[in-house]
Amino acid sequence: MTRVSPTAVLDGIGSCLPPRVLTNEDVRRRGVLDTSDEWIRSRTGIARRREAEDDTSTGDLAVAAGRAAQESAQARADLVLVATTTPDRRCPATAPEVAQRLGLGTVPAFDLAAVCSGFLYGLIVATALIRTGVCSRPLVIGAETYSRIIDPLDRDTAVIFGDGAGAVLLRAGDRAEPGAVAATDWGSDGAGSDLIAIAAGGARLPDPARRLCREDHYFRMRGREVYGQAVRRMSESSLAVLAKTGWPPSAVGAFIGHQANQRILDSVADRVGIPSRHRYGNLRDIGNTAAASIPLALADTAAQHRIRPGTPTLLTAFGGGLTWASAALTWPAAHPLARLPEPRTTSATTRPAHRRNPSWTLSTTTS
Repeated sequence: MTRVSPTAVLDGIGSCLPPRVLTNEDVRRRGVLDTSDEWIRSRTGIARRREAEDDTSTGDLAVAAGRAAQESAQARADLVLVATTTPDRRCPATAPEVAQRLGLGTVPAFDLAAVCSGFLYGLIVATALIRTGVCSRPLVIGAETYSRIIDPLDRDTAVIFGDGAGAVLLRAGDRAEPGAVAATDWGSDGAGSDLIAIAAGGARLPDPARRLCREDHYFRMRGREVYGQAVRRMSESSLAVLAKTGWPPSAVGAFIGHQANQRILDSVADRVGIPSRHRYGNLRDIGNTAAASIPLALADTAAQHRIRPGTPTLLTAFGGGLTWASAALTWPAAHPLARLPEPRTTSATTRPAHRRNPSWTLSTTTS
């Protein structure tokens, strides 16, 4: 008898959104931006987003989402992977402390950086680790505090991004189960690395004295070029992963793309052939949360009980690097749980309150 190798099954889903809500008008007034609520909604599909408090870090959001995912599955992780562009510190990685705060002891834990494709990159890595027997219950978390790296004066990015974290706890299982990962696809193109970037602060351009202009220390995106790349790469990757499963687009009953921009999402779904009734997301209410985007959309959609477990599902994402990834799976039976950020309890792990460089302080106040 031929032995069928196990695959990863989504066993638990968790989420964490900071309670502070910023409307489009809040963002416009904060940066004195030449825009309006109508302009932002019509071009992005975003009405509001969440912002972490000054004393809440990416790790805090990740811990809450990871705890919720474990509670959802009623199981403990044996590996922790945190996908993020906004780690708590440049060194060390955020994941080991997240694992420690979750009470997981000395399990392997590491960060993964693939910007907005980060969660799906993490899902692909965790699936491979399960299939090869390296671990049996990896916890994959996408967590971001983009409010720390976004320039409030930049209309191209300030209106788009928000903070949050989403997580899934995987387990080894059968490919016929609800939540089973059927196929994956991923890729990158470093020739486009400058399209989405923070120019300063890394080894190539350290600028410790902040002598460069303020814009070099914030997240920047060349929107028009990114739009074209995102639509092309996600469409191609989606079709590639469907080809691996043998599913025609008409078989897909649930489509969740990276929640970047409603126009991008609609263009990708149209190209792939996914009807509007099978498209799901929460872009309107939480904006683009980068690596947290897809698990947060998964959690929100699952909470509404609108999709039957076992339904063929397509996930796809695009991010800086350039990176892209897709996954075909069946809709999980997991019941999602949500938690609020958990406060630190000891001075040794307290995160210093976020402060902007005084020379860059805005002359206006946020209402």
